[in-house]
Amino acid sequence: MYFSVKGKFIVSLLFSLSWMGFSFWYSQPWFSDLSNEVGTVPAYFIITFIAIIPGFMNAFVAMALLLDRRPKVIVDQHYPPVTILIAAYNEENSIASTLSGIFLQDYPADIRIIVINDGSSDKTVDSVRALQSAHSNLELIDLGRNGGKASALNHGLAKCTTDIIISIDADSYILKDGVRHLVGRYLSDPINTKAVAGEILIRNSRENWITKAQEWDYFLGIATIKRIQSLFQGTLVAQGAFSLYDRKTVVELGGWPEMVGEDIVLTWRILAAGHRVGHAEDALAFTDCPDTLKKFVNQRRRWSRGLVEAFKDNPMILFKPRYSTFYIWWNTMFPLMDIAFTFGFIPGLILACFGIFWIAGPMTLSLLPMAFLLNWQMYLKGKAMFNAEHLTVRANILGFLSYVFAYGFILQPACVYGYFSELFNLRKSWGTK
Repeated sequence: MYFSVKGKFIVSLLFSLSWMGFSFWYSQPWFSDLSNEVGTVPAYFIITFIAIIPGFMNAFVAMALLLDRRPKVIVDQHYPPVTILIAAYNEENSIASTLSGIFLQDYPADIRIIVINDGSSDKTVDSVRALQSAHSNLELIDLGRNGGKASALNHGLAKCTTDIIISIDADSYILKDGVRHLVGRYLSDPINTKAVAGEILIRNSRENWITKAQEWDYFLGIATIKRIQSLFQGTLVAQGAFSLYDRKTVVELGGWPEMVGEDIVLTWRILAAGHRVGHAEDALAFTDCPDTLKKFVNQRRRWSRGLVEAFKDNPMILFKPRYSTFYIWWNTMFPLMDIAFTFGFIPGLILACFGIFWIAGPMTLSLLPMAFLLNWQMYLKGKAMFNAEHLTVRANILGFLSYVFAYGFILQPACVYGYFSELFNLRKSWGTK
């Protein structure tokens, strides 16, 4: 049965509102008991943002995934030349591998590659120059000092002449059909599409438990959110690690902004200008994720600051009459959920260890059925995409257990750290990631 985008949105919204209504009714004894212990306002805040709102979101995404049947990419079409921009800062260990993946692309038109060395102090420049003699389409811009990723990309943008530009991180490996799938989705999507986000997965997941957990985060959570946002005509982050942009649109919007979250801010500017941002779930890039807790916390802190920057830069986007605005309002809930989890659920879990079940207890178990349905749907969608690409979802039990039982206890406090860092205007640092 065919459902229009509007129909899918209405069905998903009605299902999630019904689930939220049931959850609110079912949790009244919990509200009453917790109010007696901590007060009415704290009780309603904690339960709303650790149970009611997350349950609503899970229900919406689960139903949207069930209804998602996106149009296939048009096979017989003209592929135009593209320019790939790579901002590199101290990437001597990975830049050659990244470039090798681009050289192997099966893209049926010309690919021009511009590497912008952002003041590296290692041998990044030497690694690039060693490849130039064998690849005439590889160019190097060597900047004298480190100015950050946005500055580097804007230097590359000034040298672009193709209508389509693609940004790739210097430590990302693109599968051989990645560029073709990314451009194919762009050409097949509605005419007002001005950017398309690729699919980012983890290639260093075997290092330790934190990278193993991130493999599931990217494969399940991040990939699904982009897919559903794209379904409703507005992927909220065309990430710098692997995304396509319409060059003229980026130039008109002033290029990449000099901010910590340059990719999310640019994406929101594209949406605010009335354009659409898509997602190509089969355009795969494997990137290195943070392999220590410190690096992970700093990354997620930076992402959270980028979200706040995007709201500050585009406040009126909240009032754009389009489906993607639903997700913009959705994002206003994340800081509140992260605060409730950090200062409510985590202490509640500690209390539960001593037999005090004010917050974490039998009622929180009612979240599990919807969470299971959502994660099962996410896994099936991801596995189907892997099968189409002749890839195998590897067994990663330790990573999955870490993702389910430990990941949030690091992720959400790190996000809170980021929100307050931006609120109090703490010093910003970003390098090129």
